[in-house]
Amino acid sequence: MNSNLITAEIEAHAKRDSQRVALRSADAVLTYGQLTKQVGTLADRLESIGVGPGNTVAALCENRLEVILLYYAMGKIGATFVSVNPSLTAHEVEYILDHAGVALLLHDEKMRDVAQSAAGRVPATRLASFDDLGKLGAIGESQPRHAQTDIFQIAYTSGSTGRPKAVAFDQAAEVDGNQSLIELWAMTPADVTVVALPLGFLYGLSTASSMTLQAGAEVVLMRRFHPRGVLEAFSVHQATVFHGVPTMFAMMLEYAEQNDLRIDLSFMRLLVSAGAPLSRELRNRFEARFNKRIDDYYGLTEVRPVFGRFANDPAPVPESAIGKAAPGVIIKIVDADGNEVKPGEVGELLVRAPSTTCGYYKNPELTAATFEHGLMRTGDLGYRDAEGFYYLTGRIKDIIIRGGANIAPAEVEETIASHPEVQSVSVIGVPDEKFGQVVAAYVVSRDAEHVSAEALIEFCKSRLADFKVPSQIFWADELPLGITGKVDKKALLARWTEEHAQA
Repeated sequence: MNSNLITAEIEAHAKRDSQRVALRSADAVLTYGQLTKQVGTLADRLESIGVGPGNTVAALCENRLEVILLYYAMGKIGATFVSVNPSLTAHEVEYILDHAGVALLLHDEKMRDVAQSAAGRVPATRLASFDDLGKLGAIGESQPRHAQTDIFQIAYTSGSTGRPKAVAFDQAAEVDGNQSLIELWAMTPADVTVVALPLGFLYGLSTASSMTLQAGAEVVLMRRFHPRGVLEAFSVHQATVFHGVPTMFAMMLEYAEQNDLRIDLSFMRLLVSAGAPLSRELRNRFEARFNKRIDDYYGLTEVRPVFGRFANDPAPVPESAIGKAAPGVIIKIVDADGNEVKPGEVGELLVRAPSTTCGYYKNPELTAATFEHGLMRTGDLGYRDAEGFYYLTGRIKDIIIRGGANIAPAEVEETIASHPEVQSVSVIGVPDEKFGQVVAAYVVSRDAEHVSAEALIEFCKSRLADFKVPSQIFWADELPLGITGKVDKKALLARWTEEHAQA
């Protein structure tokens, strides 16, 4: 194993221009020269207390520069890193510590109680704050990881079984995925990326931060997302790139509308949205307010990047398309029998990307079921047009089957979201004795005096086939969000079930 793949990239930038700013936060600024020096110092410190290729170290905290330093230090050592989502409960963190065999958990002050509670129930895990790392004694001798010592990073992501999936990567996957994104987005050392995504997710840690640093550009790291703080950071740092989920863009838009702000973001090169469908209505309103269009991007925890807009391609992305295949991506679209479909026909997307998981840690059965001839079964449905643009139409498991007819919730959501009085919407399938399932929509309105459910249904009837029109519409003050900022449809279905059980 080449354990220095990750650090070789930033070390090369340090040799070319050691004084170029690499990382910036509210507390500190690090040049590439300082970054590589601090990574080396941290790696030496970790090795001195017994961290080696057989060990796993985890971080549990809000965004801070030390998480990125730890990411690179673990790469330099050849050990395994887990960045834990700080929104998790102690019980959930305990599962990760035990499952990953975490030898050392580093935390900040805010997460101290959760960290202590979780680590207290996992005897093999030592605990320390980032501030006290220098005082930590030996954690023991390095333990072999049984033929899985090539694992550099494990990302825990929601699974359909209730237990999170442990998605493992080697260093080559990180470097190759970053390089594909650099080409896709035409990143250069002149870029400045504001990162407000949690570093507990690969979208924030790898796609946004590590990719930017591999390009020799500057990362401005926010402790957490706040619409005002992020908008201010764009201007103060003359940012060129920002990655977010649709919820973040909606919150920035709402903040600007409530405060009657007209902020021109045309100086930014890229505003990238991923993690959930970006509605046409939100994209158009955001562009009208900020004078900058949001680009869709598609990748999964297991495979990245997959689709996006090539920054140097002057051809506009069609309105409903997600973009073109990223550099180095292999894509097959197959029908239910596994046969490739023709352009324009919908099927399941099978993908191999430059950064593709080496498997689900400690779960060879899931790994075998997820991959087919080296390609990952995404569970997403879509098609490719004659020009090479890809379109997503829904997810296999999310498909609503009404009387034998398949309905993609995303299509119904897009239609309802285009109504001027709708702020946000989520569509689910609910049980029905006659049809098996019918469409139910939970809608958040812009104003207290909203349009009637009947009027909204008529609005849908003018734009959708009858079988796609919601049978039920429920008004909500807000939609339940999962830890990644996506609407939690399981929670909506549970709400529907509870309300109708009582009816």
